[in-house]
Amino acid sequence: MDAKGLILDRVDQQGEELCYIAKEIWDHPQIALEETFASQLLAEKLAADGFDISWGAGGMPTAFVAEWGEGAPLIGFLGEYDALPGLSQELSSEKSPLHPGGPGHGCGHNLFGTACMASAMALKTVMQQGGIKGRIRFYGCPAEETLVGKTFMARDGVFDDLDAAISWHPGDSNITWNGSSLAMNSFRVNFYGVAAHAGGSPWLGRSALDGVMLMDAGVNYMREHVPPESRIHSVVTSGGQAPNVVPAFAQVWYFVRAPHREQVEEMYRWMSDIAKGAALMSGTRHEIEFLTGCYEILPNDVMSDLLYEKMAEIDDMRFSDQEREFAKALQESFPEGSVKRGFDWAQISSSAQLESADIDDPLWERVLPHSPTPPLLGGSTEVADVSWITPTGQITTTCWPLGTPGHSWQTVASSGSSIGNKGMIFAAKTMALAGFDLVTKPELLAEAKAEFERARAGRAYVSPLPPEATPK
Repeated sequence: MDAKGLILDRVDQQGEELCYIAKEIWDHPQIALEETFASQLLAEKLAADGFDISWGAGGMPTAFVAEWGEGAPLIGFLGEYDALPGLSQELSSEKSPLHPGGPGHGCGHNLFGTACMASAMALKTVMQQGGIKGRIRFYGCPAEETLVGKTFMARDGVFDDLDAAISWHPGDSNITWNGSSLAMNSFRVNFYGVAAHAGGSPWLGRSALDGVMLMDAGVNYMREHVPPESRIHSVVTSGGQAPNVVPAFAQVWYFVRAPHREQVEEMYRWMSDIAKGAALMSGTRHEIEFLTGCYEILPNDVMSDLLYEKMAEIDDMRFSDQEREFAKALQESFPEGSVKRGFDWAQISSSAQLESADIDDPLWERVLPHSPTPPLLGGSTEVADVSWITPTGQITTTCWPLGTPGHSWQTVASSGSSIGNKGMIFAAKTMALAGFDLVTKPELLAEAKAEFERARAGRAYVSPLPPEATPK
């Protein structure tokens, strides 16, 4: 059996156990920085397969690095496993929380980390049997949903010696990510005033809430003068406790996003000045609490082409009639327009010739070629930080029905089903095959690195985190 056959056979042999692990993580969802169950389960499995485990990367107890092999090259697989708050859901096509208010895997990360683990182990098997030199690393990355995990791991330098990195994400189609994303800063602004009786002696008080509201007004005026693709969104996390008490404390939490890191930093400086002005106008004091920041994805066509080639080679994803019925039932619960939006996005992000009949297919099995004009994603990911450190490739496979809303109970239900499992197995095979080519074809890796250096154009990765920032 050739190397490709060995890798595919190894993943298939693991299939039942991989589905069990993914379901166990689904059954025990834990939010960012609390993922003790998932991280321990994956680390134990990798350790049993001969990987050396080290804990605490980036100062996070649920982060770990598993390594096997010796020499060069060094290929990394980026795994995630955090859940989202408030999305507890039974394995059902109707909304039915298992634990009302509890967390759930509304982004499919129970599948995410498991597939990357499977890829690392399958690649290890073929390298070991063939006496192939090189090293494999699995990165157990917590807190992706809060954009904390990889940014703090990157600040610690754990990706610095990688020759290339591979990752994936569950989705509603089989496609390679060859576009970019938005860079982002996440920060809170705390305003401190003076409490007073709002009716009896308001002149003795200084309202911290006034500081928040004045800042938000200033930010809204700023929106006219930032790049059109930018995004600024916020929530007031604390605005006082009673109308008849002048609030002594108030807090607003911002996400600011833009296509390039430099734009985010400029917008952040401007917003910092607005905060100062709001404090002066309201007679309050303010502090900025910087939580995290990330870069935009640096695409790498060599990595994208490689991953597409491997997906197209395998192309073995097939769904049953029962799975299609479940997917259709989930689609019926989607907000109006979700399926059409999913169809439209597939056309934008691929060069496939899609037919009107495709929109009626709830589960897409075919592999879509990526777009010659890469799209800009509206969200952010700290995979982007890794992409500025080493050549990085990422795929999406069909784990959810077409048009599934992100971070929804429907995503949770599909991620816990056999639909999600099939997407996970397909992703594991694709990533392992790509990893094998990177290990055994030095000219391919050299091409990826050359493109990476051209794209960086002399710009080195500098962590967006201030030295005093801690994971939270």
